[in-house]
Amino acid sequence: MTASRIPTDLPDHIQHYIDGSFVDSVDGDTFDVLDPVTNKTYTTAAAGKKADIELAVAAAKRAFEEGPWPRMLPRERSRVLHRIADIVESRDARLAELESYDSGLPITQALGQARRAAENFRFFADLIVAQADDAFKVPGKQMNYVNRKPIGVAGLITPWNTPFMLESWKLGPALATGNTVVLKPAEFTPLSASLWAGIFEEAGLPRGVFNLVNGLGEDAGDALVKHPDVPLISFTGESRTGQIIFGNAAPFLKGLSMELGGKSPAVVFADADIEAAVDATIFGVFSLNGERCTAGARILVERSVYDDFVERYAAQAKRVKVGYPNDPATEVGALVHPEHYEKVMSYVEIGKTEGRLVAGGGRPNEFPEGNFVQPTVFADVSPDARIFQEEIFGPVVAITPFDSDEEALALANNTRYGLAAYIWTNDLKRAHNFAGAVEAGMVWLNSNNVRDLRTPFGGVKASGLGHEGGYRSIDFYTDQQSVHITLAAHSHNPTFGKN
Repeated sequence: MTASRIPTDLPDHIQHYIDGSFVDSVDGDTFDVLDPVTNKTYTTAAAGKKADIELAVAAAKRAFEEGPWPRMLPRERSRVLHRIADIVESRDARLAELESYDSGLPITQALGQARRAAENFRFFADLIVAQADDAFKVPGKQMNYVNRKPIGVAGLITPWNTPFMLESWKLGPALATGNTVVLKPAEFTPLSASLWAGIFEEAGLPRGVFNLVNGLGEDAGDALVKHPDVPLISFTGESRTGQIIFGNAAPFLKGLSMELGGKSPAVVFADADIEAAVDATIFGVFSLNGERCTAGARILVERSVYDDFVERYAAQAKRVKVGYPNDPATEVGALVHPEHYEKVMSYVEIGKTEGRLVAGGGRPNEFPEGNFVQPTVFADVSPDARIFQEEIFGPVVAITPFDSDEEALALANNTRYGLAAYIWTNDLKRAHNFAGAVEAGMVWLNSNNVRDLRTPFGGVKASGLGHEGGYRSIDFYTDQQSVHITLAAHSHNPTFGKN
């Protein structure tokens, strides 16, 4: 087994980036950043508060009102975004190394996320040039068309799972459409976010367009949400935090895009390709250490194939390789932080009272320290069990049998969440009808989670508000202005008060 390795040239301290300069917090406060493998502090980060957010928002507002970025042609902004993508691609190995060390993600998966970050910028660089807007001719009367305008300062609040990639998912469209931004990255994983400033400077992004404030959600994040000069908030994180943001943003009537929690079902019918379903559902819950919002963490299996599925699934889960994040052979690394580790392990203990443990169930023997959890599988889980209903966000899965299509649909919809769903069947009619009836913002039929950046990403119920991706991102980050010009003689106007 490859030993855990510390990357070279780690920063002694991570600062904010405001108006083109790296700065500490106004009050000098810091917080510790931990290595998930040892839970030891490896650096400190500036702890942003309201005063730091005010400086960052002022810089972003000034860049929006006085700077060139919102006034540049889409093609000019596109060239900058392509340069950003080029730089990210050229440094993907280093980005992956730092991301893996900071978050505990397996290095091979972190490398894939770094490359996706570059692709996110490239996609929106192309989309903003190709963007076409509606135009309508009312015969003999009017021509109507749509102008799109950047809105202003976008507040971006990002999570700690795949942080660099998810930051790019918001930064790409926000910048492409001409807005300026203040990014508040997750406090557990500030390392890779600190690299954006140098990348953007090298790519030629004007000063003040990008600003970054580290800090706790209840301090920096709260101040960003409540700032009157931030008309847009895009947030990815827990549903409870989303509720708080919704309430705090309401007095300002801010635009909100919130991708929240999930407890997504994977429904396996008897006529499915069972081997493919096992492979995909193993990947769907154990990749990215199980720390993924779209994880198919509730597997619903038709009873006639249930015992066979559980046996195969448990055997394969036991073979999933837990290891140091920097080991290319590792499939599940270390969870991001001891607080999250304790949460996940508490659900493992709850699960032992709610289901039949068929794989995992604790800490791997070869890892006496750090945030390592065995891939854990519970079978025969009741729909009212906490491990069936609540988001665990770790390598833990619940398997439940069903007897009919109607019961499968009821079980699939029996949570407060509605982010994703995965359906495994070779019955074409059943697949499409089930997809239409399941309460989920995204559905994959006979597929694992394959993302197409053109399609909407988002959930229903407690899983979110709004959608991003493709033109939906352009819609969120722009004001759409309808312009009407008359083509008819003015005598066609109604006349009041002439006589």
